[in-house]
Amino acid sequence: MTMQEAQRQLADQLKTIYDAREAATIADWVIEHVTGLKKIDRLVHKTAELPGEQLQQLHEYTSALLTHKPVQYVLHEAWFDGMKLFVNEHVLIPRPETEELVNWIVKDLQATTPDFTGTILDIGTGSGCIPIALKKRLPSVKVIACDVSEDALAVAKQNATAQYTPIEFIAVDFLNELSRRQLPSCHILVSNPPYIPAKDIATMHQNVVAYEPHLALFVEDENPFLFYEAIATFAQTHVLPGGMVYVEIHEELANGVMEVFSANGLAEVEIRKDLSGKDRMVRARKII
Repeated sequence: MTMQEAQRQLADQLKTIYDAREAATIADWVIEHVTGLKKIDRLVHKTAELPGEQLQQLHEYTSALLTHKPVQYVLHEAWFDGMKLFVNEHVLIPRPETEELVNWIVKDLQATTPDFTGTILDIGTGSGCIPIALKKRLPSVKVIACDVSEDALAVAKQNATAQYTPIEFIAVDFLNELSRRQLPSCHILVSNPPYIPAKDIATMHQNVVAYEPHLALFVEDENPFLFYEAIATFAQTHVLPGGMVYVEIHEELANGVMEVFSANGLAEVEIRKDLSGKDRMVRARKII
């Protein structure tokens, strides 16, 4: 089977579970991973026959993809802020919306404190995408990240090493007040916490519900603000005066998160929309 035939066949198979554009994108990504060749090189060699070991690998990947397993987990790679990161089922797949949260922090610091050398703390780090991106773009800052999952921390540490970003990782159950006291004070607190109400599971795509870690995605319907309340309480004692809190949010929870932050002494609370026009981020300042 030629390289061109393999890609066309994979795209056609994926159309049974994805729309045509997404199927083509995934097929392109997989064939590049299998062959090690960029698109321009594959065009030049489109009639080249795939070696047997590559065909076998492609067959295995195709079988996994057709079970709705996300391509990032199949290939164990995801792109975030220009970096290729290792991912597995112990961590969320990094999203473009989270890149926008990172961009907000970086732009704020560049505009107000270009020589910033303080401490940034990331709560619920997962793959480590947020702290690694921040450390690469703000090399003079100290970055600390925590997670309740030892498996997630192993992934984050692997990614930090691969990206040459020195980050301190700490295992912490952030919802346990005694446990989170061990975390240091910081100038900037950032988090993309679990925020999807459990009731939404019924309407979500199978590739998310069946494969991504529920621990990092969902909160009980009765208290969707659970993590934001913990973050706001923690900020009272651990974010230094004048420091900032940045969080990613569910689009339907924006006003509620604002109220939680304001009720816990955070000021200048602001909602920001993502590039799709959805309320997706909140920023607040610790005044005293």
